[in-house]
Amino acid sequence: MTKTERAAWIADELQRLFPQPKIPLDHKDPYTLLVAVLLSAQCTDVRVNQVTPLLFARADNPADMARVPVEEIQAIIRPCGLAPAKAKGISGLSKIIMEKHRGEVPRTLEELEALPGVGHKTASVVMVQAFGQPAFPVDTHIHRLAQRWELSSGKNVVQTERDLKRLFPEEKWHDLHLQIIYYGREVCPARGCDGLRCPVCQTCFPDRKRPRKRKPA
Repeated sequence: MTKTERAAWIADELQRLFPQPKIPLDHKDPYTLLVAVLLSAQCTDVRVNQVTPLLFARADNPADMARVPVEEIQAIIRPCGLAPAKAKGISGLSKIIMEKHRGEVPRTLEELEALPGVGHKTASVVMVQAFGQPAFPVDTHIHRLAQRWELSSGKNVVQTERDLKRLFPEEKWHDLHLQIIYYGREVCPARGCDGLRCPVCQTCFPDRKRPRKRKPA
């Protein structure tokens, strides 16, 4: 297969396996999604979903969250790790949303990335999942599989994102980034497949003899 053929086959196979992928973070609107994605940095989605009900019971909108002391936010989200930085980010972005965006989560990447604690991946998730705008968030699963499937040289997540956007049609980005994540967790995890064992790896690279080592993002 050429790279283009391989990408098309992978997209079709992932659509067959995960026809209606749901974002794994519990949320009810763009604001709660933004906070949940921020909390998910270096933390499992399961843990985030255990913590957010407690946090959102205290404040589930930027107006209320802006009034919650940072120390209280930090105490609630401690199980997610990196609590001091994340608490400052949640408090800070809530205040800016109220002061500069009339209480609404901004709808551009540039404005989202300007919020405290919000990086490119977090902003991209909100753009595609909350607002339906074209974006292709790249996490560790996507970065790893893009290397294993030789869809990107994968020197960093920025390059991986750029390469995947070129390979896949824009209308597939919304579902595809989630489908790759689910496949990476359930079928081709970091320690469960080295590029030789899972069905996609075996089908796309039947002659591959050596494991594919992941390059750090």
